[in-house]
This record gives sequence, structure tokens and C-alpha cells, in this order.
Amino acid sequence: MKHKDGKPILQHDKNSTKVPMAIMFVVLCGFSFYLGGIFCSEKEKFATNEVAKAVENPKEKAAIPAAGALQIKAVKFNECPADFQDYTPCTDPRRWRKFSLYRLSFMERHCPPVFEKKDCLVPPPDGYKLPIRWPKSKDECWYRNVPYDWINKQKSNQHWLKKEGEKFHFPGGGTMFPNGVSEYVDHMQALIPGMKDGTVRTAIDTGCGVASWGGDLLDRGILTVSLAPRDNHEAQVQFALERGIPAVLGIISTQRLPFPSSSFDMAHCSRCLIPWTEFGLSEVPCGIYLLEVHRILRPGGFWVLSGPPVNYENHWKGWNTTIEEQKSDYEKLQELLTSMCFKLYNKKDDIAVWQKLSDSSCYKKLESPDTYPPKCDDGTEPDSAWYTPIRPCVVVPDQKYKKIALKSLPKWPERLHTAPERVSDVRGGSDGAFKHDDSKWKTRAKHYKKLVPAIGTDKIRNVMDMNTLYGGFAAALIDAPLWVMNTVSSYSSNTLGVVYDRGLIGTYHDWCEAFSTYPRTYDLLHLDGLFTAESHRCEMKYVLLEMDRILRPNGYAIIRESSYFVDAVATLAKGMKWGCRKEETEYGVEQEKILICQKKLWYSSKQSSR
Repeated sequence: MKHKDGKPILQHDKNSTKVPMAIMFVVLCGFSFYLGGIFCSEKEKFATNEVAKAVENPKEKAAIPAAGALQIKAVKFNECPADFQDYTPCTDPRRWRKFSLYRLSFMERHCPPVFEKKDCLVPPPDGYKLPIRWPKSKDECWYRNVPYDWINKQKSNQHWLKKEGEKFHFPGGGTMFPNGVSEYVDHMQALIPGMKDGTVRTAIDTGCGVASWGGDLLDRGILTVSLAPRDNHEAQVQFALERGIPAVLGIISTQRLPFPSSSFDMAHCSRCLIPWTEFGLSEVPCGIYLLEVHRILRPGGFWVLSGPPVNYENHWKGWNTTIEEQKSDYEKLQELLTSMCFKLYNKKDDIAVWQKLSDSSCYKKLESPDTYPPKCDDGTEPDSAWYTPIRPCVVVPDQKYKKIALKSLPKWPERLHTAPERVSDVRGGSDGAFKHDDSKWKTRAKHYKKLVPAIGTDKIRNVMDMNTLYGGFAAALIDAPLWVMNTVSSYSSNTLGVVYDRGLIGTYHDWCEAFSTYPRTYDLLHLDGLFTAESHRCEMKYVLLEMDRILRPNGYAIIRESSYFVDAVATLAKGMKWGCRKEETEYGVEQEKILICQKKLWYSSKQSSR
């Protein structure tokens, strides 16, 4: 083709430009990566220096973080308002009106959405003092640490507690044991001989008051979870934990309690005012709360009730009712318990004891279509207990287990180091794996005691293992004057049944949410790879803030983590007014480190310390 002047027109060849453009693109990319590498290396050098300062050991500087370790920007957390001193995020009375009154379900866990989460530090009450140490704490605590007058005024005549000067004193009384809890438990032991010989090891107290029953049982070798809601008594669970007695916030309502099936050896209610015979399908009551007690009791376990309607013949006048009503209530209770495969084991005066049957003959009768309450056959796992509705049916013990019944377990303390039958249900679980884990934690605990000499002394009483496997950490510390709340993630392998079979206690939990306890209730928090396991779901900042909320001033955190996370944790911990140092593991491996942190005692700037 030619131009009008006769010269040829040069045709534009698209392919001829592709090569030089490609070369230019490669050159530019390479140059940018080079510049970026210089910038990033300088930036990493700056960040590394900051983190090294955060974990600086008083004796020597911490090692430079390994290449590729998570680096985050330092942050300083503000104080929460002064009225957040007893803040319990998932059982917050400020939010109760948003939820149903039905069966008091507003008192269950209702955690705030992400956009309402608080990223501030919960202050202690004005005048807060370091808690009185165990065992003296069982009998007294500082008033300013739990400054609640309502419970003192309403319950002092029943000898729950008594305020004298700067302290609350706990005389060991209760509604059903005016002569003291020790005499009450003596009567109970006469009815249940297994409480004396190590047969009964774990118990749950529903509606626990200030946990005097659980406190007395500690001296008898029985470990009790004291359970109470955040209600108008204001601080039953906080009083329990301030005393050094295991307790969690909770209520039997519409959701299952956060415990596996067949876990407790004994359950107890002393005039806890739970309507045991109420609620069910349609208009027919089936004792739905009794069904939940049945689920968490192991076969052969005991349910103890004192208070209405037990011994109604002598007490009905004081209960503002008629003898006919109380007689009817007792007969209805007995009928329901029989239909759930309980038998009346013993009864004297104000205490009645029922036992959950172990043999399968009774449970086979529940398969009849006319039986009520019926056998559960809806596919819900018996151990599913994290936001799982209580079903109006009987959870039948799994017949494949031959050794979870109370009579089949070794007696305490032998059961602590005996591989439970349920370990075989855990992925990778076996008798050998259990024994290896048991031995491993003995070695680790010995190392921890060197890093934190306070372990084994009266400085540490309330301990939590935030992501246990088989309860090995708790077992290794069994001779120390402390107790351990073993927490199993609701998203991990279900090993909590193994923990209870060993004679230890624990609960399911999801660390993306707040734990069911008051602020300042634990002396030591331990975690083993929690951020490695859960960081894809739970934001590290909020997990650490929750640890700060429940840790007592001067309390410790042992954070065992991969080298990838440990420096980032230290950076955030510094912003929470914690002092941290990085230590080697007992084997000195490079891939894993231990962070030893201690929370400082501080007071709100809006308050004056005393």
C-alpha cells in the first residue's frame, strides 16, 4: 500500500512491540523488588528492635526474633470506665433486657458482637488489695475486693458470710445447714460411704451460694465445680473464687452446661430453688433440668438434694405452702427420677440421695414409644455442650464404655494416672499416648517451677490451663496447694471426658469469647500453643485482653508458643501493663519458646487507691 506521494506506508506490527514492552516490564519489576527489599529489611530491623525491647530479660537481652516471626505494632490499651470493675462480657446485666425471660434464659451466655467488644483494661475496685492467701482465704477475704453489701445484708442471718471491719468472714453456714457446713457434709458422708474412700472425686454444686459446700469437700479430697448465675446475689462465684474455691458462672436453663456427658461423680443442690420437675414437651412437664443433671452424672453417680420438697412433713409450714402441695411435689419428683433411671439410694432427715443406674435394663425400657421422657435419638452428640439446647429426653449412657461407671473407675488417687477408656476415642489417643503425655507434663512442670518459683507456694491458688489435652499440667501439679480449671476448646478434639475420668475438673470454652468468670479470679494462666491453634479464628488482641481481665494483679501467665507468635504476644502484653521475659523450653528447641508474664497491680486514674 502506498502513500499519495508514492512512498510506501509502514504497516504497524503489533507483535513487534510485545518483546520490548515485556523486557521493560521485567526490568521495572526487578527494580521495584530491589527497592522494596531494601525498605522492608530496614523496616524489619526497626520492628525487631522494638520487640526485643518488649521481651528484654532483666538479666540479659532477648534473642532477635527468628526470621518470619509475626511482627505487630506496639499498642497501649486504655483503662475501661470505673464501673466496669466487675465486668462479665457474656453475662452482662446491662444487656439482659435484650433477651427472653423464659426459664431465665437472659442469664445464660450472650456474648457481645465483635463491634461491641471492649478493647480496654478492666480496673480493680477502689481500695483493692492482693487476695488473702490459701488456706486462710477459705475463711475470709477483703471487703474491697468484692464490695457487695446486698448479699451481706440478705444472707448474714443464714451465716453465709459476715462483714467485720475490712473483711468478709465465712462461718460456713447455709440455708440448709445452720449448724455449719462440716456437720452437714458429715451427715451426707454417712449416707454415701463412697465420699470417704476415694470413690467420689468430682462434684458439681448447682446454686452454690458462696461455695461453702465445695470448700469443705476440698478438705475431704473431693474437687467441686461450684455453679451459680450472675443474679441478685451479685457475686456468688466471685466470692467462691476469692476464697480459692473452684467456680464458674452458669445456670441450668435452655442450653446444656459446658461439661461432657458422664463426667461428675456427684451433683448437689441445697435449696437452690431450681424447679426440678418443670418444663418439657407441650403441657407435659418432664423435669428438663433433671435431664441435664442426668446427662452430666456418670453411671453410678449420686444426686443429692436438701430443701423443698425433701422432709416436707416437718418443714412445709416454713415454706409458705401446704403439706398437700409439698407431698405432691415430692411424689412427682420421685416419679420423674425413676423414669430417668435413678433410684432412691438413701434418705435421712433433710437430705435425700438418688443414684443414676448403671445397668442397661432400665434404659432399654425407654425405647418403648409410650415412655416419657423418651430416649434421645435425635442425633445430638451426648458430649455436645457448647450452645447446645437441652433436649426433653434422656441421654442414655453409651454401652460401648465399660469403665466409665463410678464403680468401674479406680479410686482416687489411683485414677489420676490410669489411662481412661475414653482416651481411645481421641484422634491419635491410646494408653501409650496418654502415658507419654503424663510423663511429658511432669518434665514440663518441673521446668515451670524453676521459671516461676511461686508455683507450689501459697502465692498461687487458682490456676487455669487454657487449652489442655488430657489435663497433664494439672496432674503434674496435683501435690501443690492449688487447683486447675482445665479448659478444652469447643473447636478441638473432645478430650474433656478423659480429664474428668482422671478425677480432675474442667469446662468447654471458645477463646474467641469471654470466659464465664469475674475479673481478677485466677493467679496463673497457662496456655500451650493456643495462638498457633486458634489465631485463624480468634483475634490475638482480644484473647490477651480476656486473659488480663480474669488474671489477678501480680498473677502470672505462662505462654508456651511457637517462635512465630511469642514476640508479638510480648508486644501486646507490654501494652496491658504486663512485665514479660522470654525463656527457653525444657529442651531448648528453637521452634518453641516460653513467655513468662506477670500482671502489675494498678488502680484506675479515676479512683484513689487506699
